[in-house]
Amino acid sequence: MDVSAPRLDYTGTIPPFGYHQFHRDVSLNFECNRWAELIGPEAIGEVAQLAARANTYPEWIDGYLGLAEQARAAGRPFEAGIYDRAAEFFMTADDPRRSGARARFLQTMRATYDVAPEYIPFGTGALPAYDLRPQRQIGPTTVMFGGFDSYIEEFLPIMAAMVDGGRRVVAFEGPGQGSAFEDYRLPLIAEWERPVAAVLDHYCLDDVTAVGISMGGALVIRAAAYEPRITRAVAYDVMDDMLGTVAGLLGPGRDLMLRALLAIRARRIVNAVAGRAVSRQPVAEWGMQQGMRITGTTTPYDFLQSIAAISTRGVSQRVTADVLLLAGADDHFIPLTVLWRQAAALTHARSLTTRVFTADEQASNHCQIGNCGAAAAVIDDWLNQTTTLQRTSNPTVLGTSR
Repeated sequence: MDVSAPRLDYTGTIPPFGYHQFHRDVSLNFECNRWAELIGPEAIGEVAQLAARANTYPEWIDGYLGLAEQARAAGRPFEAGIYDRAAEFFMTADDPRRSGARARFLQTMRATYDVAPEYIPFGTGALPAYDLRPQRQIGPTTVMFGGFDSYIEEFLPIMAAMVDGGRRVVAFEGPGQGSAFEDYRLPLIAEWERPVAAVLDHYCLDDVTAVGISMGGALVIRAAAYEPRITRAVAYDVMDDMLGTVAGLLGPGRDLMLRALLAIRARRIVNAVAGRAVSRQPVAEWGMQQGMRITGTTTPYDFLQSIAAISTRGVSQRVTADVLLLAGADDHFIPLTVLWRQAAALTHARSLTTRVFTADEQASNHCQIGNCGAAAAVIDDWLNQTTTLQRTSNPTVLGTSR
């Protein structure tokens, strides 16, 4: 791994990027911060100028592609790659520019960090994976994966910092994510212990820490419930119910109504309700279209039925690992009540630690965007603590902080 490539600082020596007010729409503003933080302070002015004139998704796509071209012309390939990914994020499946933007992003990230994926056979395709090893390893191996349609390459800055700190990191994309979907058409599945097992088998790993990012916060609990080689699990951030999360994007009060309609198989009504909801919210429309795509479904009804299985409610009691749950006090995707609900459900965890990040830390939004280093520091400290903790047969609360 190239030691000169950008790293996420989690030592506290560099001030956090901060959470900025780029756009009045909360979801668009989140995405602005998400990509800008990867680049650093030099992106603030560029993204602010784009946000001042962009409202529709086509405007964001054109704007980010323009920023990518400018960055490449200025000899800033890493920044160009991130802007290409930002543009690709908003593109529909039939956008002819999508494959090019995706290819440029992947090529840039892999070249910048001097890494190349391995491909682990899985089902009818393969799972892209990176085995990132430090010069001198401390502690057990950390296995990382993302969430809803993410690329694992997005997390290379944080993984590189972990490797610098002595962690061996094995990172992979599972079904429905990144190249596992784009290249091999593996649709999203709830049984996340299956891809995890394939990765652990491939690298002959045991006694691992599993870190699930975003929707991965639900997937990691599911995997830990059925895969005994996961002895520590980190939900970064916590999520216990994908259907509830999507229903929240469709509007207040939709959760119970959708569950009732799905239970009675009211296909036409669900499709009509979802259609009306997404027509008023661009982020919900994007989420529905992308969700149908990565799950291999063709209607909102079928998509919602498929993600109903991505829930920790029926499996949390099976988890016997040490567990760390992270949450943002102002997460616009995941209400803080989810943290306490998930914590209460982990009745057989060997130890349980929760951490709520606040606005004062610039880390209170989803996945601590604005100060991802704060989350990385907490994970690192927790790993040091749990790997030296005397094993007991009874659950222990290691700490709860806010």
